[in-house]
Amino acid sequence: MRRFPRPDGPAAGPPRPGNLPHETNRFIGRAAELGALRGTLETARLVTVTGAGGVGKSRFAAHVAARTPEHTRPDGVWRVELAAVRQPELVAYTVLEALGLTDHTTRPPRRVLVDHLAERRLLLVVDGYEHLVDACASLVRDLLRAAPGLRVLAVGRRPLSLEGEHLFPLAPLTAADAVELFADRAAALLPGFALDDDRLGDVTEVCRRLDCLPLAVELAVGRLRALSPAQLMERLDDRFRLLTGGGRDTLPRHQTLRTAIGWSHELCTAQERLLWARLSVFSGQFDLEAAEYICGGEGLRADAVLDVLHELLAQSVVAREESAAGVRYRMLDTVRAYGAEWLEQTGDGRRMRRRHRDWYMGLATWCELDWFSARQGEVAARIDAELANLRTALEFCLTEPGETHLGQYLAGTLWFYWAGCGRLAEGRHWLERSVGLDDPAGGDAATEYGGSRLKALWVLGYVAILQGDTVSALAALQECREEAEHSGDATALAYAVHRTGCLALVTDDMPRAERLLRAALTRYREIGELNSNVLMGQVELAMAVAFQGDLAQAVALCEDVRQVCEAHGERWTLAYALYVLAYAAWHDGDLAGARALLEECLVIDHQFHDLLGTVLSMELLALITLTEGDAAEAAVLQGAAGGIWPSVGLPLFGSDHYNGPHELCERRARADLGDARFDELARAGERLGHDEAVARALGRGERERVAAVLRPVRASAPETREPAASPTANGGETTG
Repeated sequence: MRRFPRPDGPAAGPPRPGNLPHETNRFIGRAAELGALRGTLETARLVTVTGAGGVGKSRFAAHVAARTPEHTRPDGVWRVELAAVRQPELVAYTVLEALGLTDHTTRPPRRVLVDHLAERRLLLVVDGYEHLVDACASLVRDLLRAAPGLRVLAVGRRPLSLEGEHLFPLAPLTAADAVELFADRAAALLPGFALDDDRLGDVTEVCRRLDCLPLAVELAVGRLRALSPAQLMERLDDRFRLLTGGGRDTLPRHQTLRTAIGWSHELCTAQERLLWARLSVFSGQFDLEAAEYICGGEGLRADAVLDVLHELLAQSVVAREESAAGVRYRMLDTVRAYGAEWLEQTGDGRRMRRRHRDWYMGLATWCELDWFSARQGEVAARIDAELANLRTALEFCLTEPGETHLGQYLAGTLWFYWAGCGRLAEGRHWLERSVGLDDPAGGDAATEYGGSRLKALWVLGYVAILQGDTVSALAALQECREEAEHSGDATALAYAVHRTGCLALVTDDMPRAERLLRAALTRYREIGELNSNVLMGQVELAMAVAFQGDLAQAVALCEDVRQVCEAHGERWTLAYALYVLAYAAWHDGDLAGARALLEECLVIDHQFHDLLGTVLSMELLALITLTEGDAAEAAVLQGAAGGIWPSVGLPLFGSDHYNGPHELCERRARADLGDARFDELARAGERLGHDEAVARALGRGERERVAAVLRPVRASAPETREPAASPTANGGETTG
């Protein structure tokens, strides 16, 4: 009887920066290749692991990357998965997301990446780029040129074809390793399974006929619940003759993988094959409710989807994953592509993509409503998890004839995510695309979503204001206001007036800001609008009157906002109200009260990845720290804020009023410390990462609170079983 080594443990050493997933089962074989790739990575800055789909490139590369010496990559190992990305222009955004970077500025994402990586030493694993090879190659080239400490391990089915690229072709497993892989996975699937002499011949033949491709072997193991190894070999022989997988010019390994997947497909029931095909419309992860809604009907009842999905999970066609939004599912990209081909052959592809779009429009609508509630954290986690699918839905709307108005609706409905969760740059990308398209749609659909373009315009203006792009903001808001007045859309007009008042606020025209914001709040009351945006308008009014010297009125306005937020469980707008209250407390000399308010504000902003709220709080905390007598710590905090502002936009909006506390703090700190010492401490603060800066700002001796801020929130998903893909009674603007 064959015996194999016990599973190896995790990589040695303490945790380090990065996002590589932990291995969940034993890595099998490839001892020579592992050593060779480690050696290549020591000398080459760009190494590309190539090979056929299913040969095990991703697992192999991740296994090696996780074991690179820590001293050579002090800034960590980071993995970027591009398989779910469809548009070349989103490659840089996806890299930003993988690195955990948030940027609110008008800088192109490529510039943000260059600035971030320029002085860092890390290994970037870029996986699944073959359908975006030109965009990915261009980005990798620019990053390598700008960041001398960067090394890239690319993983795909073709080279990037860049100067200095070292190719590492990955062959299938050896026969012995493939048999060991089969035995290991079979023992995990069927306790007590042993590769005795009776089974060894059959298993060896199965692996040989599958060309020892890891994916094919694991798919075969998935059938052991119903078949013996001997039966596997017999059925595999039949399916090889039936499913050749391509023409004479197709690579043999591609034919082999197609045969393995096609064989698994043939062994599925009719309903399992139907669900497999329909699940191919998803990008990245999906949940059960989405699968039931989108894939149910016409041959597959919605209440049967769970049972059929369970069988696909058992056969390793679909994988189960845990996320902050709960249990999720994912198909390997190769398996998804095979299902997509079958879906198109059925002629049902366009209908399924419409159902996919409808579901995610409904999800966005429900999440917008839920944003104004105690479920804000859950909403943020849910949209994070569904971002790939939302991108796919947006792309469908903006490329399908007659669907532009739906794309405008979806891009505008996600305002809370763009503005509240640190996604300003990507939000602006979709908003500008949507409002720049003519919509020839007519009939009931265009009428129902008639305010969609106006909503997209005011959201675009809002995003541009937060980025410090006042010219673009004014153009979008003027167009929105003129069209709203012409069409009689009272809701869009209220939002246009509100955001124009916000623009006046950050450009130091306080009397005009106060006038416009009061007018907007009156309009909101007249139409019965109450949500996070409305409350934010009241906070902005408080800032306008505070900057004009009326702190008592500012406090009254924000205390009212605070009560409403606490009644509804709203926290994002609450953080900004607390900021104004802290400003007033500092002005009145209540340093302890101001610090407590700002620390709560900072906790909330950091949990939502709201860099604007974070950096405003940090600026005021620096001044309070100085007033408490610690000029050195104030200099560090100012430096930390200075390190964050480039990711937000124009520092302090270029506003004299917002800049006042900053200038006061710097002037006094320099007087206490001297210019040289101040600059030294500020530079130290600027080098802090976002998490480190927040932990520093929250103060010494608060380890538990700091840990709570930086710990990811495990959130359940909002209830979305029957999402209505339509606006609310108030024209789609009643939001959270």
